[in-house]
Amino acid sequence: MRFVLGLVAGILVFPVFAYLYINYGAPPVATADEALPFERQITHIALDSRILREAPKTAPIPANEETFLLGAQIYRADCMMCHGQPGKPSRFEKAMFPAPPQLWVAKRDHTGVSDDPPGETYWKVRNGIRLSGMPSYKDMLDETQMWQVSLLLANADKPMPAAAQAELAKPPSD
Repeated sequence: MRFVLGLVAGILVFPVFAYLYINYGAPPVATADEALPFERQITHIALDSRILREAPKTAPIPANEETFLLGAQIYRADCMMCHGQPGKPSRFEKAMFPAPPQLWVAKRDHTGVSDDPPGETYWKVRNGIRLSGMPSYKDMLDETQMWQVSLLLANADKPMPAAAQAELAKPPSD
């Protein structure tokens, strides 16, 4: 009997505690707040599973010089402000939570998201990532433009054509 009462009390206490915790503004909601324990791992499990299930496996356009130039123009106009440019991190890097990845910074054996399949980057560009500051571009860019910037980033660890390098060296668009 005491076990049942303890179980019922536990079932009632947890929702009341959770309600009070949320209602009094205790969860970290400001970008300057520390993350909850395991927050990143928990959110990435769902994100990674969804991307694995839905991301296209092949790009419908070639990864060539024209694609990289057009992708660089799109990146400069729509991505550079948060994700930085080659050799220069974004000024928003420390002001956002989670911080946007700096896509032109070398990491171990790759640069930015160049180790991700282009379809994964395309999925992120198209759909955005909830509660991260990454918007969905499906209503702002067409399919070809989303693939152009995705292929550019998938090849960020390789030498870029001179025209694409020149575009990426310009400051972000206003």
